[in-house]
Amino acid sequence: MRRPFALLAGVLLAGACVLPASAAGGDRAGDQGFTIKDPRITESSGLAASRLHPGIYWTHNDSDDGPYLYAVDSATGKTVATLTLRGVGSPRDVEAISIGPDNQIYVGDIGDNLDGKWPYVWIYRLPEPKVLKDRTVTAAQYVVKYSDGARNAESLVVHPRTGRVYIIDKKEDGGHLYEGPAHLSTSGANIFEPVAPVDLWATDAAFSPNGRRLVVRGYFGGISYDWNGGTIKRVGRLDVPLQGQGESVTYSADGTRLMYGSEGADSAVQAEDAPAGGGASKTPSSGGSSASGDGNSGAGSGSFKVGAVIVAVGAAALFGLRRLRRRG
Repeated sequence: MRRPFALLAGVLLAGACVLPASAAGGDRAGDQGFTIKDPRITESSGLAASRLHPGIYWTHNDSDDGPYLYAVDSATGKTVATLTLRGVGSPRDVEAISIGPDNQIYVGDIGDNLDGKWPYVWIYRLPEPKVLKDRTVTAAQYVVKYSDGARNAESLVVHPRTGRVYIIDKKEDGGHLYEGPAHLSTSGANIFEPVAPVDLWATDAAFSPNGRRLVVRGYFGGISYDWNGGTIKRVGRLDVPLQGQGESVTYSADGTRLMYGSEGADSAVQAEDAPAGGGASKTPSSGGSSASGDGNSGAGSGSFKVGAVIVAVGAAALFGLRRLRRRG
């Protein structure tokens, strides 16, 4: 019975992963999802929509790669520029990327698979280039410590209005949102303080373009929060697609879509309608989220995804969830 069940779970899991991005609510303006085709990108662990170049998404590998960022064209899935970061040494475990005010890219070298091995972690900051081409860019490097001790984290977000940096630690039974100083300093350590609980085993997070929503994703689900200057209020669940190892999320540049990424070669970035209230448009498009902002797109889609999550849990039990707990 073991082998047939494993085969069945694998078939269902694969079917869920290749579900078209438009299946949740029909075609609409904005990004519809793509596949990362660069053979160098096998552990895409962060995702950020470019503010300067429409249709471009920045990503990076998890670890064992080097100080590199990749600009991927969502129309083709191909890398159109590679940035080499100068002045940051050797990254240890790069887990997140976010774009703040003035088109500044922030990179979170914040992973700690032993959940407390590193006494400090790093954030790198660099300007998003106005011209997309391979180049070496000097980045500022910031030392980060937590007020309550070292920890593992995979989620870093920069508020699009204030530029303040936040980190969410990765805890299986739920973690916390940590707030950094109003301005990061390259001199000494930047202490991050816990300001709110996050009821999720978080693998990434993103602010909406207008800064009014914070979304947090995990392997098998996600949460949408209202944002009020560091105070968060849970407003609904997210329809997170089933992925092999879901590591990233970002809003599309226009705020209408949430783009979910995963590790692996030729990994798919899947699109879902973003919760209402976070985008640049005044009203949600047809087929989008409900006014409550829970991210659901319809009974059919929700029913399918509940079933998919059940399959995922069964498959995880069969093949072992411990790998996900050890690796980011």
